[in-house]
Amino acid sequence: MEWLAAISPLSPVVSLGLILLSGVTSMISASLGVGGGTLLIMTMAQVMPAAALIPVHGMVQLGSNGGRLAMSWRHVHWPLLATFVPGALVGALVASWLLIRLPSGVLELSIAVFVLYTLWGPGLPKRALGRLGTLIAGALTTLLSSFVGASGPMVAAFVKQTGNSRQGTVATFAACMTLQHLTKAFVFGVAGFLFADWLWLIVLMIGVGVLGTWLGLRLLQHVSERRFDTGFRWVLTALSLRLVWLGMTRLLT
Repeated sequence: MEWLAAISPLSPVVSLGLILLSGVTSMISASLGVGGGTLLIMTMAQVMPAAALIPVHGMVQLGSNGGRLAMSWRHVHWPLLATFVPGALVGALVASWLLIRLPSGVLELSIAVFVLYTLWGPGLPKRALGRLGTLIAGALTTLLSSFVGASGPMVAAFVKQTGNSRQGTVATFAACMTLQHLTKAFVFGVAGFLFADWLWLIVLMIGVGVLGTWLGLRLLQHVSERRFDTGFRWVLTALSLRLVWLGMTRLLT
């Protein structure tokens, strides 16, 4: 366990748990299209300092989604991606100007509220899912991702509009999220975050995540979503409620 103690400021047990969880959540995203990144950040938020949460999660998800994109790029819906890209770049530029150190507790509450809304809130109107809506979504979700991290469910709502095969949905979602997480290296680099302190944890989580992606893509045709969706929804809800409690505690102390 000595090598685990040297890879991050976290305890060896927590570091090992996050590395293994990265593989599981990557398998979830690859087999179901979305959800793994949200579960990962919800869990990381329970054990990591707020200042490191979004940049570390972003780099891990960059590796996970990049690996999924490399394995499924032939199925990408390129017209939708071309519409999403300009908005994402604008959102990243705005985030680099707005990013500040949030008060303790605010980040946890923001993530919890966002996830609860995507789980139980009203769906997006059809008019929001056209080309202009996708362009705006690229900007807003990239900006939002720099503050709350878990923008995947919103991006998925736009990707699923294509009506493509399940493989096409997974591949296009991976392409959009790869670009979005790539912008975080720029945004948090400008903000002065020291990625070197977390580098080995990021690398190991990405490596195990790529393995999880490989397994998940092979399960893609064989997974029944109905029962999993119900259980997964309630797990995220429970984690969100705990995060509300954690955020309120930090905000009030």
